[in-house]
Amino acid sequence: MNRRESINHNNTGYPTCVRNGSLIHASDRELLASGRYHNLPLPGALGPESIAFDCKGHGPYVGNSDGRILKWEGHGWSEFAIPSPIRNRALCDGTINPNLEPICGRPLGLMFNKATCDLYIADAYFGLLRVGRNGGVATHLVSSAEGIPFRLTNALDIDEHTGVVYFTDSSAIFQRRQYILSFNTRERTGRVLKYDPNSNQVSVLGRGLQFPNGVALSKDKSFLLVAEGGTRRILKFQLNQPLPIPQLFLQLIRSPDNIKRNRHGDFWVALNSGRPQRRRLLSPSRIQDPIGIKFDKNGNILQYLNGYNSDLLSSVSEIEEHSGNFYFGSAVKPYVGVLRI
Repeated sequence: MNRRESINHNNTGYPTCVRNGSLIHASDRELLASGRYHNLPLPGALGPESIAFDCKGHGPYVGNSDGRILKWEGHGWSEFAIPSPIRNRALCDGTINPNLEPICGRPLGLMFNKATCDLYIADAYFGLLRVGRNGGVATHLVSSAEGIPFRLTNALDIDEHTGVVYFTDSSAIFQRRQYILSFNTRERTGRVLKYDPNSNQVSVLGRGLQFPNGVALSKDKSFLLVAEGGTRRILKFQLNQPLPIPQLFLQLIRSPDNIKRNRHGDFWVALNSGRPQRRRLLSPSRIQDPIGIKFDKNGNILQYLNGYNSDLLSSVSEIEEHSGNFYFGSAVKPYVGVLRI
C-alpha cells in the first residue's frame, strides 16, 4: 500500500484524505466548501453509472435513468445519443421510473474506442450498441450469445488494437430493475463475452458466474479482470489461452462494481454495497468505509478511497481517473461527483 495516498480520518470523525502529508477534510459540507469537490447535476434524471471521455479527451459522457447518453459541455449537459429509434421521448425523457427501462433503455457501461472515436454502450435491455463520434441513434450490435438472450448487459472494455469488445451479461434470469433478486438467490447465470466487430460474432469467455459486473483489460491486453459482484471477487482471465479459466485475483468484503484502468496501467474498482457492515477491507483498521481501491497488475493494493459514510459518496459505481480528477459514477445519484486529486 502507498501510505502517502491513503484515505484517513481525524478526530472530528469526518472523512479526510491524506496525500503526501496534506490533510483534506471530506465531510459533505467541508468537501463542497473545500473547492476540491463539486457535482455535475443531471438534468432531471439520475444514475450516471459509467463515465467515458472521447478520443479528444472531452466529456464526461454518461448514461442515465431515462436511457439517453449525455455529454458534459463545461457549463451543462447536452444529449449525445439515444439507444433506440423507437424510444418515446414524451414518455422517457427525464424519467426515473425503473419500470420504463425496457422501453426507454438503461445504458450502463460506456467506452470510446480511441482508435475510431466510436462510443460503445452496454445497455441493460438493448444489449451491446455503438454510436459514431457525432452521436445520434445507436446501432444495435448483438443481444444474445449461444441462443441465450442477454438479460442484463452491464459493463465493457475495448481492445483498441483489434476493436474487440469484452463485456458482461450479469444474469440470464433477472433484468436490471430486478438485480437484487440475482444477489438474493445467488444464481449463477452471468457470462463474460467477447464481440469481434470484424466478424460481427460474439463468443462466451466465461459462464456460470454470480453477477459479473465491471471488466477491464490490462494495459498490454494480455488479461481481463472481471468483478464478480455476487461473490465479492475480482477474477482474472488470461487471454492468451483458447478457453481462459478464471483465476482469483482479489477477494473483497464489499461487492465490486465497475473497474477502470488508468493511463499508468493500474486499476480502480468501485465498491458499491456493504456499507452497513462497517467491516475492514484488506487494510489498516482506520479504513472503515472503503468506496474504492486502486491496485496494480499484480493485485498489489496502492490506494484506498474512504467515504466514512458521507452521503455524497454513498453510492459509487465507478471511479474514473482523468486529467487530475476523480470522476465518480453512481447507479442512483442525480449527479456525477468530481474530486480534484
